[in-house]
Amino acid sequence: MSLRTGRPARAGQYAALLCYLVFLAVPFLWLISTAFKPAQELGSLHPTWIPDHPTLGNFRQAFDEQPLLHAAGNSLLVALSTALIAVVIATPMAYVMARRRGRLAAAATGWVVVSQAFPFVLVIIPLFLVLKNLHLINTLAGLVMVYVVWALPFALWMLTGYVRALPAELEEAAAVDGAGRLRTLVSVTAPLLAPGIVATALFAFITAWNEFFFALVLLKTPEKQTLPVVLTHFLGAEGVADLGPLAAAAFLATLPSLVVFALIQRRITGGMLAGAVKS
Repeated sequence: MSLRTGRPARAGQYAALLCYLVFLAVPFLWLISTAFKPAQELGSLHPTWIPDHPTLGNFRQAFDEQPLLHAAGNSLLVALSTALIAVVIATPMAYVMARRRGRLAAAATGWVVVSQAFPFVLVIIPLFLVLKNLHLINTLAGLVMVYVVWALPFALWMLTGYVRALPAELEEAAAVDGAGRLRTLVSVTAPLLAPGIVATALFAFITAWNEFFFALVLLKTPEKQTLPVVLTHFLGAEGVADLGPLAAAAFLATLPSLVVFALIQRRITGGMLAGAVKS
């Protein structure tokens, strides 16, 4: 009976996974197809998946019309800074939340849950006023500060799970050898948390790289704008999009996230499996 009921359930899971993959892949594949289509095919009444006459003209036009490289440099600086600062702050906080069960840990957990419920629109006005008083409007430093605060709750939640998966006996052994809390965190816990730290840094990096709303509101001058904001410049005055260059620029904007994830996804998966298996 269990085998019969298990097969339909597994088939349903595979079908749901396939639908989800199609849901993710179709827009991205259509984006790639559009990026390589000439203007004549973009205006065709019968669009095709594979361009009949693929061209790199859309990429050249995108770089000629907008400062994509400069904007990508701004996005890279902001994303890397956000990932580094978020991990440095979240790692000791996660250690305290995982090892210390009390009011502080309960309050921090409540903060994590509540902070994820607030939409961007509710906080943008007070956030703008605070940054204005700090003279951080139209600065990459102010944008990094906002991204770090926004990424911290989820980063803290992720790292707390990784810390709880580590055996406490290793820390007790380090304490017996005379190591203090800080030394134990740096020499024992942090190396074992490397997969979790990498996964958390990846989350913070991708979040900051793709974020649009805060960057649009806080960055005013073109030389400070990040890549997602610059992509909106391919829209005309009447809201008509220049599809070819826009698709080419959007495709290039997605590559860093894909490359970073492809390079470290094995390490992330290995860390998750290691945390799930206890000796």
